Amino acid sequence: MTPEGKVKAKVKKILDELGVYHFSPQSGIYGRSGIADIIGCHSGRFIAIECKAGRGTTTALQDKELEKVRDAGGVALVINENNIEEVAKCLNDC
Repeated sequence: MTPEGKVKAKVKKILDELGVYHFSPQSGIYGRSGIADIIGCHSGRFIAIECKAGRGTTTALQDKELEKVRDAGGVALVINENNIEEVAKCLNDC
């Protein structure tokens, strides 16, 4: 498993533990570019989570999509192995 894959797995485990509905959208030719790695819904709130590893940073297109989620009233997070606790914290505060 890649380092980013490990972050995704940890995030999904947290979401499962919190009872959050979530899925990973299709990427590549049949998907939409820039969409977050994990999409979900918690307590009626739309959630988009972009997972990164190490020094990985979001692209301009990912930033644009995450901002659209925030502008629409959803929660948009960028999570890596150093801030993974933000997932539960944010969802518990929502």
